[in-house]
Amino acid sequence: MQADQKKALYEEATKELVSITEGETNVTALMATVSCILSEKFDYYFWTGFYVVDPKKENELVVGPYQGTLGCLRIPIGRGVCGTAAATRETQLVEDVHAFPGHIACDSRSNSEIVVPVVDADGRLIAVLDVDSVEHGSFDEIDRVELETLMQRIFAQ
Repeated sequence: MQADQKKALYEEATKELVSITEGETNVTALMATVSCILSEKFDYYFWTGFYVVDPKKENELVVGPYQGTLGCLRIPIGRGVCGTAAATRETQLVEDVHAFPGHIACDSRSNSEIVVPVVDADGRLIAVLDVDSVEHGSFDEIDRVELETLMQRIFAQ
């Protein structure tokens, strides 16, 4: 997909999501809506969803709202792509997940991934947004910037 097409799709998705979620405070509803819109908008998104910081086990992420095949139920913070994003609070953009140290294969068809930390208005990590693709190298700086900006607009209000 060309950069201008990708940016245009993100612009559409952001407008839709901001409009739909305006005033909504329920985090589960927000995550479900974000997962749905992004999954429908982007053909190269194979799995789109959230892993939420478990309030009872703060060293683990537990699967939240998502679109796609069965996800892992739990991921230790610090392990795999999602756990690394949670531990470092930095977006992980991975061209080949099979080359990522400690990668957790929830679905072996996934080949590339982007994971964006999600923080609330108080700056607390509440989840990570995880997007997988069956193609290698599906995600780039456009995805990183757009998804980071979107997570901030939706969840850090």
